[in-house]
Amino acid sequence: MDTQPSGKTAFVFAGGGSFGAIQVGMLQALLEHGVRPDFVVGASVGAINCAYFAGNPTLTGVQQLAQLWCELKRSTIFPMSFGRIAGLFSRSPSLVDSSGLRQLIARYLPFELLEQAALPLHVVATEQLHGNTVCLSSGPAVDAILASCAIPAIFPAVRVGNDYLIDGAIACNTPVTTAVALGASRLIVLPTGYACALSAPPANAIASALHALNMLIAHQLVQDLELLADRFEVLTVPPLCPLAASAYDFSRASELMERAEKATRHWLAEDGLQRPRIPGALRPHID
Repeated sequence: MDTQPSGKTAFVFAGGGSFGAIQVGMLQALLEHGVRPDFVVGASVGAINCAYFAGNPTLTGVQQLAQLWCELKRSTIFPMSFGRIAGLFSRSPSLVDSSGLRQLIARYLPFELLEQAALPLHVVATEQLHGNTVCLSSGPAVDAILASCAIPAIFPAVRVGNDYLIDGAIACNTPVTTAVALGASRLIVLPTGYACALSAPPANAIASALHALNMLIAHQLVQDLELLADRFEVLTVPPLCPLAASAYDFSRASELMERAEKATRHWLAEDGLQRPRIPGALRPHID
């Protein structure tokens, strides 16, 4: 079992499209091992996972989140229509209507305001006009989460106050520096990794965009972890490798969660929490 250290521990959730299911398996293993955070920070799909976890930070809550992932359909998250696609040639700001994702978030989230979560919750987004990182810790939860997931050109920006916000991964791929700024002395990072074992390029525009974004997130995370390594305790749960799925394919959630839970249990059994290191799976490599 993990012995909780002095100082604050943060769980930090990266983005990753449908690979967000991987974080659910990681959470299951971490909680079974006795690891608990003082607060959570998330960006992009990581904002969804950390928000649901913050609402019910227990094994039961994680199991409910797993059930939600198993029921997700791509058509709910990325509903496509000819009219929407045709709008790209006029003045439409995005390829996909985000109303389906908004309804999904609102339907299952057990609180309305970020500050009402059982754990302190911080959602990271990007200010669209100037690229500044915005950390949302209070106010309407659905708007904050939807903003953090608003992949440019795919989803429209979300107005929160006076700001137009987009995907948190643009300015702050995995918000480890945000967690430090919020007072964490120990960071447990839950990356989703990227599809390192594809045999061919992604088949469509959204899949290509998600694959590219996931590689960006993974490679930037390595740089951030290297900068923090000498000053903070940063423990990164290894992502799945090899991984040959698409971040646009939500049909493999159960498989990804099962693999991630098993791999995280192995990492914990091998004293991963006592041996800070940057997983090789986050670096450019050939499987």
